[in-house]
Amino acid sequence: MQAVILTAGEGTRMRPLTLTRPKTMLPVGGNPILQYNIEALRDAGIIEILLVTGYKEEMVKKYFGSGKKLGVNLNYITQRERLGTAHAIGHTRDFMKEDFVVLNGDIIIDPDLLMEIIDKYQSISTDTMMVLTEVDDPSSFGVVEIKNGFITSIIEKPLPGEAPSNLINTGIYIFNQDILSKIEKTPISERGEYEITDSLQMQIDEGKNVRGFKTHKKWIDVGRPWELLDINAEFLENIDEKIEGHIEEGVNITGPIILGNNSIIRSGTYIQGPVYIGKNCDIGPNSYLRSNTYLGDNVSVGNAVEIKNSIIMDHTNVNHLTYIGDSIIGAHCNLAAGTNIANLRFDDENIKMTVKKNRVDTNRRKLGVVFGDFVKTGINSSFNPGVKVGINSSIGSGTVIYKDIGSEKIVLVKQEYQIIDKK
Repeated sequence: MQAVILTAGEGTRMRPLTLTRPKTMLPVGGNPILQYNIEALRDAGIIEILLVTGYKEEMVKKYFGSGKKLGVNLNYITQRERLGTAHAIGHTRDFMKEDFVVLNGDIIIDPDLLMEIIDKYQSISTDTMMVLTEVDDPSSFGVVEIKNGFITSIIEKPLPGEAPSNLINTGIYIFNQDILSKIEKTPISERGEYEITDSLQMQIDEGKNVRGFKTHKKWIDVGRPWELLDINAEFLENIDEKIEGHIEEGVNITGPIILGNNSIIRSGTYIQGPVYIGKNCDIGPNSYLRSNTYLGDNVSVGNAVEIKNSIIMDHTNVNHLTYIGDSIIGAHCNLAAGTNIANLRFDDENIKMTVKKNRVDTNRRKLGVVFGDFVKTGINSSFNPGVKVGINSSIGSGTVIYKDIGSEKIVLVKQEYQIIDKK
């Protein structure tokens, strides 16, 4: 059996993090999201994997190469126009010679689920298997109508109360070659895309066997920034301690940590694991790293800094007397002394964040900021909960940021003061 991972999209819901990288290359628990899917396929016995790439594909190719280091054979094909899932899968027709698994690259899947559905697929006679899961509100998903295990119809984003079931499409499939012929006949939809659900409906209408497989095992769609924090915390909760760097005397550590090669934790630092610290990092002295914090490679954390449940990407400096809570800070950022990032509203209400120009309730009481790459803050700058700052923007000293700041901006405080002679 072969596999296809779809990783061509831009990940616009993850802006500004995806202005400089594909969503599937965002770090989670020490690895890019995409790596977990490749490893899950490998562990399920599939090593022939095709990656459908597009947006900033050079980063994916440079990182994974041939796949040899992960024990798989990776091939790549470019989807230059992103015109829907069927369009993406259609690009694979010259590579797919066997039955094949299709995964979206921005989900994280339990390897046991893959093995389970492959075993089920091989034990029955079917043309397509679609993995399903139950949700409370299916109105934002592709919903299936199912009878005796066979899918009879697929309804995309039904109106509230009109869904035929609460079973939704997870975007995980196993196909035989028939789907490729259906994709060739699939018309463009009203959204201007070639929808795989339309291809599947063609199979159903033709009398092909399209089965649903309901799972209770874990699959996670990492679509919005705060969901990246959730899955990062989940991965860190299961780490095995590994110390490759140096820990000075006077450091207090509770719980497991990963400390990368050539990193140092300086005296007086207090760490509540699980915490991940990459290679070539310099932590402390007298810093406080709280649980579920992830620091990438070449990160510097200065004196008297506190970081809680946050992701700090490569080559970022967090200077002394700074607080970061429940936040995602991009690569190559510099947070000046006394930067304060709030993560709790004074009225204790849920925090909202702007996603694709819409204000979205994150359903979180605690959420800080999302910074793109190359952001710089001035001393004693402060940020309200739920704020985003775009790439390569600079925030002046003493500024209080209460709304989103775009990319390539400079924010300064206009200050007026008097100088009075002493008498």
